[in-house]
Amino acid sequence: MEPVTHALTSIALGRAGLNKITRAATPMLLVSGLIADVDWVTRLGGAAIFLRGHRTATHSLAGTVAIIAAVAAATWFAGRKYPKFAVGFFPALAICAIGAGTHLLLDMLNGYGIKLLWPFTAKWYAWDLADSVDLWILFFLLAGLLIPELFHLVLEEIGSKPRRQGRQRGAIAGLAFVALFIAGRAFAHQRAIALLDAREYRGQAPLVVAAFPRPLNPLLWSGVVETDNAVVNVEVPFVPGRTFDPDLADVHFKPEPSLTLKNAVGSVTATEFLNFARFPLASVQPSGDGFQVRLRDMRFASEPDGRRGIIAVIDLNAQSLVTGEHLE
Repeated sequence: MEPVTHALTSIALGRAGLNKITRAATPMLLVSGLIADVDWVTRLGGAAIFLRGHRTATHSLAGTVAIIAAVAAATWFAGRKYPKFAVGFFPALAICAIGAGTHLLLDMLNGYGIKLLWPFTAKWYAWDLADSVDLWILFFLLAGLLIPELFHLVLEEIGSKPRRQGRQRGAIAGLAFVALFIAGRAFAHQRAIALLDAREYRGQAPLVVAAFPRPLNPLLWSGVVETDNAVVNVEVPFVPGRTFDPDLADVHFKPEPSLTLKNAVGSVTATEFLNFARFPLASVQPSGDGFQVRLRDMRFASEPDGRRGIIAVIDLNAQSLVTGEHLE
């Protein structure tokens, strides 16, 4: 998720009642709930640094424990220096655990995933239940936070006394709607996976399938299917009047096995990329006196141009030996 969703979730959690546990609860929720995204700075180092650094250390269980301890300790020490901001260490620890833990849960919802068990394993974990910028989740959070404010202003304008619990109830309602929405997405996701797995594509059975939600239409999913010789992108609609039709899929055929492809896939850059990619597809093209192999992850094929993910590029000479490699 992007930082706005994390920030709104932290504020909603504070208003929902966590701000009554200890003073400075909402600031602690904001800091612990946002600080993991400091790894976005790795984008400045280029695609290779971004792939290695984004959603790894700060989004792992080990990194999350470090964030919880650091934010709680910093708040506790600040309270000792400024007594009116004093907080108990264990309440601070509990608040920071909720903030940082919620960050991990939100980032596991989308299809990009996180390296939850870094540095012990490089495996990525993702639930494929939300878009990385999910407008529905943003809507429910904003509604829960802003509607009580609107009622508060209206009641003050007409001279009526606003309800003391209005903001808390609004935040709880917003978070509840987010939870219900995610539960509905989980149900739809299972249905989409079952549909994708039950069909054939150009006469071939699926080997691996995945489904990703569309950001605007909760009744429309993007399916990705890998078969023996192709990677398929297909819409999975739950819209009334529309049926799932695998014949409407975009079929991307895998290249024929070759020494060029074998050497390219065995390169350091390709190995690193393939550890991340769930539906890799290679293209082999002549380039000068040699070849260029490009590897992309087809789970991002339905995304807008600016969000189609990282591509691995491997250059080889006429003898199919790797001469250059990079991520872009």
